[in-house]
Amino acid sequence: MICLNQLSAFSQADVNKKHYNISKSGLAIDGYDPVAYFLTNKATKGNKDFAVMHQGVLYYFSSIKNKDLFKSNPQMYLPQYGGWCAYAMGSTGEKVEIDPETFKVKDGKLYLFYHSWTNNTLTKWNKDEVSLKMKADANWPKILDTKK
Repeated sequence: MICLNQLSAFSQADVNKKHYNISKSGLAIDGYDPVAYFLTNKATKGNKDFAVMHQGVLYYFSSIKNKDLFKSNPQMYLPQYGGWCAYAMGSTGEKVEIDPETFKVKDGKLYLFYHSWTNNTLTKWNKDEVSLKMKADANWPKILDTKK
């Protein structure tokens, strides 16, 4: 018999797998450590030996300490907008790939951005952050609600 909490966890995992920016194997942030962004303000590759599955999404960490911090409060370290480019989410409401080394931590939130040699969306985000964040915050729930 499945209890309500298990059903909720299963449905959240299905939503995450469908809408979050993860690899086919379920790996988030291209294997970068979500906690390291907060502690060192650097993009740090995680290690598969320090992995955690959270709501159907696999995260790698660079240390046991970071893994344990994540496990104690996952919501604190999850990237915004399912790990998609924050600028694109605010600008067009679309899910756009990211460069895990292009990021911003602000007000306790992790934002990831697309970056190629001709286009750094973090720079664009910084020019109109308040408006783009407000739009991204409105667009992300629409993606989750309308495309289940």
